[in-house]
Amino acid sequence: MVLKQLAYLVALAREKHFGRAALVANISQPTLSAAIRALEEEIGAPIVERGHRFNGLTREGELVLEHAKRILAECDALHQSLAEMGGGLKGRLRLGVIPTALPVVAMLTGPFHARYPAVIISVYSQTSMEIIRGLENFELEVGMTYLDNEPLDHVIAKPIYREDYVFLTPVGSIYAKLLSISWAQAGEAPLCLLTPDMQNRRIIDGVFLSVGCQPKAAVETNSILNLTSHVSAGHWSSIVPKPFLQTFGLPPATVA
Repeated sequence: MVLKQLAYLVALAREKHFGRAALVANISQPTLSAAIRALEEEIGAPIVERGHRFNGLTREGELVLEHAKRILAECDALHQSLAEMGGGLKGRLRLGVIPTALPVVAMLTGPFHARYPAVIISVYSQTSMEIIRGLENFELEVGMTYLDNEPLDHVIAKPIYREDYVFLTPVGSIYAKLLSISWAQAGEAPLCLLTPDMQNRRIIDGVFLSVGCQPKAAVETNSILNLTSHVSAGHWSSIVPKPFLQTFGLPPATVA
């Protein structure tokens, strides 16, 4: 059993297609298929459900995949430890970041790069559930996500900052001259909010529910930038994380 065979299996499980997996692994499809067959011969059990196309992994295949991810992660850790001993950490650091935390991620990547300039940093905008899966599958080293709402097992959790929210509204709206606004008042406004699969939206819905309010979003999007552009258009208001405005400034024709 060689590491390349395990890497090919992980690629196949992720892509769910022999051709795409071969492309990702930078090999030909026959080479990938031969490597999987050799792995099956070595463990003495089928790994892939047979068919004209990829139909999933067998029970044995799922077990091999689970161990393959751990083995490859340990191999990467070994290379990084050796590189650090030899004059500095090298490799790639993969961060999954929820969209609402993207404005502050540079506060972490900046000091990290100053300390480890040879490390390539990859930042991916992902939902909280995608981050959890990425950490579990060893596809991410770090996840920036909410600590309160969803279970984070088998990870080291470090609080970075507390997220505060502001009510963003067009300069011409009836709310623009208010010095402050309650959540109940905000719930009466025509709102543009993040989609329900985003944890930030679930948190905001929970706060509205706690004050006996269930607003209906007129517009939903999975992009914070798209959220603010809709408010700038003059028809909707929104609730956005304060760090976003601190980093990028107030969108045109809006009041926070």
